[in-house]
Amino acid sequence: MSKETPREPEQLRKLFIGGLSFETTDESLRAHFEQWGTLTDCVVMRDPNTKRSRGFGFVTYSSVNEVDAAMDARPHKVDGRAVEPKRAVSREDSSKPGAHSTVKKMFVGGIKEDTDEEHLREYFSQFGKIDEVNIMTEKNSDKRRGFAFITFDDHDAVDRIVIQKYHTVNGHNCEVRKALSREEMNRVSMNQRGKNYTLEKECNNTGLRENKMCHSIIFYLAVLICCIAL
Repeated sequence: MSKETPREPEQLRKLFIGGLSFETTDESLRAHFEQWGTLTDCVVMRDPNTKRSRGFGFVTYSSVNEVDAAMDARPHKVDGRAVEPKRAVSREDSSKPGAHSTVKKMFVGGIKEDTDEEHLREYFSQFGKIDEVNIMTEKNSDKRRGFAFITFDDHDAVDRIVIQKYHTVNGHNCEVRKALSREEMNRVSMNQRGKNYTLEKECNNTGLRENKMCHSIIFYLAVLICCIAL
């Protein structure tokens, strides 16, 4: 009995589809995207109470090659409306700064002295067309700082690389992440501050409740001591 070939990780086979019409259903979304491969899952996300579409959904293919084919076929229209397909970000990574940003530039860390521009181009060009490779050096010297920035002609190349996570260039493991512009960093920072404010407010409220409880306990103990003394 022959064993089935194990599928690639689901996260690599999944696309986020944004900008959906509120009229789009699971069936119409499936009908469009199954033109590029076999779908193992297809869902339009809906409000649990009203059942109204939230304007986005997910499609999962049976292979990464089919995902690549769907992305190569951009732009897409579903039910007469232009939609935005992107590689789906895992729940684990979704809280990281800039995880959902659309950028064409990425940061590559952990670059060793024996790794040059050609090594970087040779490896990362498999994901898309490279516009620029910039290995950073110390000011007023050629000493390398151990990291580089690579710019592609399409944000999907960066998304593919970051989602895949583990990369080996010239025999060395390297770290990859999206390179955010100052404007994007500010936007991410503002969003994070908003979350921190909510968390701090919750903590303060909790602390206030705890303080009130402590005061009540102290008052009760004081009354109890007085009663015993009498």
